[in-house]
Amino acid sequence: RRLCRAQVRLAAPGPGSGGDLPFFGSVLRRADCVRRCEEPSLGAVSRHRAAEEVRADFQRRVPYSYLQRAYIQLNKLEEAANAAHTFFMANPEHMEIQQDLENYKTTSGKVSLIDWEARQHMEDYSAGVRHYDKEEYELAIEFLERALKGYYSEDEDCQVMCEGPQRFEEHEYLDYKAGLYEAIADHYMQVLACKHDCVRELATRSGRISPIENFLPLHYDYLQFAYYRVGDYVKALECAKSYLLFHPDDEDVLENAGYYEGLLEGAVDPATIKPRKEARTLLRRHKLESHLLQVAAAGLGYAYTEPNYWNRYGARQDEHSVPSSISSEPEDGPRLSLTKKPMPKPDRELKEGGPLLYSDVKFVYNSQQLNGTQRVLLDNVISEEQCRELHRVASGIMLAGDGYRGKTSPHTPNERFEGATVLKALKYGYEGRVPLKSARLFYDISEKARRIVESYFLLNSTLYFSYTHLVCRTALSGQQERRNDLSHPIHADNCLLDPEANECWKEPPAYTFRDYSALLYMNADFEGGEFIFTEMDAKTVTASIKPKCGRMISFSSGGENPHGVKAVTKGQRCAVALWFTLDPLYRELERIQADEVIAMLDQEHLGPSEMNINPKDEL
Repeated sequence: RRLCRAQVRLAAPGPGSGGDLPFFGSVLRRADCVRRCEEPSLGAVSRHRAAEEVRADFQRRVPYSYLQRAYIQLNKLEEAANAAHTFFMANPEHMEIQQDLENYKTTSGKVSLIDWEARQHMEDYSAGVRHYDKEEYELAIEFLERALKGYYSEDEDCQVMCEGPQRFEEHEYLDYKAGLYEAIADHYMQVLACKHDCVRELATRSGRISPIENFLPLHYDYLQFAYYRVGDYVKALECAKSYLLFHPDDEDVLENAGYYEGLLEGAVDPATIKPRKEARTLLRRHKLESHLLQVAAAGLGYAYTEPNYWNRYGARQDEHSVPSSISSEPEDGPRLSLTKKPMPKPDRELKEGGPLLYSDVKFVYNSQQLNGTQRVLLDNVISEEQCRELHRVASGIMLAGDGYRGKTSPHTPNERFEGATVLKALKYGYEGRVPLKSARLFYDISEKARRIVESYFLLNSTLYFSYTHLVCRTALSGQQERRNDLSHPIHADNCLLDPEANECWKEPPAYTFRDYSALLYMNADFEGGEFIFTEMDAKTVTASIKPKCGRMISFSSGGENPHGVKAVTKGQRCAVALWFTLDPLYRELERIQADEVIAMLDQEHLGPSEMNINPKDEL
C-alpha cells in the first residue's frame, strides 16, 4: 500500500463535465496496483481475508498458547518459555501461564524472556524512560529519539492499513442501495475514523484496551529535560515547543521553554527554533480528521464522539517521574526540580483511621506501617470459638472449585481449592445439613467485617458487598518438594496487573467495580500461606502477613495494592474473602437474597415451617 501510494498519486478533479474522470481514474489505477501487489503473495482475495474470529485470536496472541505446548512436546524449553511470555504480555490475567513462566525460570534458569510480538517503538520508549529515571540522559535521548522515529513509521503503516476492507455496520450489504457519493462517504468515514484512532492504537500495549495516556507528547516532555541535562539547549527548546503543540497551556513546560530561551539569548534567536515538523504535520492532520468526522456526524447522521487523545492526567497514575518546571533563580547553576505533574483528585478522598466500632477488635498496623496505601491489619475480629465453628461449617458446605468454574486447582496444581458462599451456607442451614446458627454466623461476621472496613476508611457513602466467599486451600501430599510457585499469584482486585509496563489496566475481564477488599483468617495450623503485598513489579515484597484466627487484612482494591499468597506447603488454610463496592449497581445478588432470608428468620424468630415457605424454592 505504501508503494502504490507513492506510484499512483490521486489526481485533482477538474471543472465541468468529465472533470471527475482524472480523479476516479487514479483511484482505479491505485486499486489495480494494490491487487497486483497482494495476489501473487497472498492468493485470491477470498483466501487471504481472515475471519473476524481468527483476527481476534491473533490480536489476543492465542497461537502462542498452542506454540508453547507444542514446544514443550518437542522439549524445546527456551522456545516454549518465549512463546508463553509472548502470550502472557497480552493476557496478564492468565494465572496458569503466569505459573508456567515461573516454572521455566526455575527449571531452565532463564530470566530474560523475549516477546516475539513486541512493538519496537514501545520497547524503545520504555527503555528510554528507564534510562531517564536512572539519570542516564544520553542513553535516554538515544532510545526516546529511536522511539519517536518508530512511532511515526508505525503511524504511516496504521494509516495505510486503514484503507483495507471496512464493515458497513449500519447496513446489510445485500440490501445496500446507497448512491455513488453516499456509498463513498459511508466507506470513507469508516476509513477516516480508523485513521483518526491510530493515535490510540499506537499508544496501546498488546492485549490492552486502554492506551498509555499522553503517550506521544510525553516523548517530547522527557526529551526536553534530557537535552537540557546534556547541555543541548537548542534541542531542549525544540522539544519543549513540540510538547506545547499538544498542551499549549502547560505552565511547567512554558516555564521551561522560557528558561531555555534565556540560556540561548545572544547565541541563537529563539524565534528560529520551531517545533518538530513531524509533530506539526501529525497534529494538523489529526485536527482536520476530527473536523471532517464531526461534520459527517452532524450532516450525514453518523454517531461520533471525539475522545480526548492527549489527556495529560487520566484516572490511571503512571509511576514514571515526569519532568516539570525549572527553577529560574538557582542557588548555584541551572537546576531542574524533578517532581510529578499534578494528578487529578481521585473519585473519593482517601482517608483512614476511623473507629473500629467493636471494643474487642485490636488495631495492629496502618498503611504506613504496612508500607503502602489504604491498608490496615486488625486482630480479634472474631473469637477462637467462632473460628472453630466457622471451620465446622466450612467442612460441611464447601465444594471443590467453587467460585472458579469447578476448577479444583485454579491457581496452582499443588493445592486443592474449596469454597462456599453465604447463601449456600444458609441453604444448608435450612435443610439441616449444618446447624442454622453456624450458617448464620458466616453471615453475621461478614457483615461485621463490612462495617469495620467502611468505618476505618472513613467512607462517606455505603459500602456494599460485591462478593463473599469462604475459602480453604489444602496442600496436596506428595507435591510439595522443591515447590517454588505461589498459592495465589500476584494480582490486583479491580485491574489487570501488568508488571512489565508497571501499570494496572482497569478494564475487563478485571472486576473494575471493586473498591475495597478484606480477608478474615480462621486458622494458623498450616505451613506457608503468608499473605504478601508487592510493588507493581509483582516481585518486590512490601509486607508479609502470617494468618491466624481472627486476623483481618483490608485494603483498597486497585493497582496500588498488588498482593498474593505464598505456597501452602502443609495443612489447610481457611479464610473468609470479602470484596466490596461503592456502586450499588454491583451489589452481590446472593447477598441480597441472603438478606431477605435473614429478615424472614428475624421475624419473630420463626422457623421455616412456621413461616409456611419452602426454603429450597424461596432460596
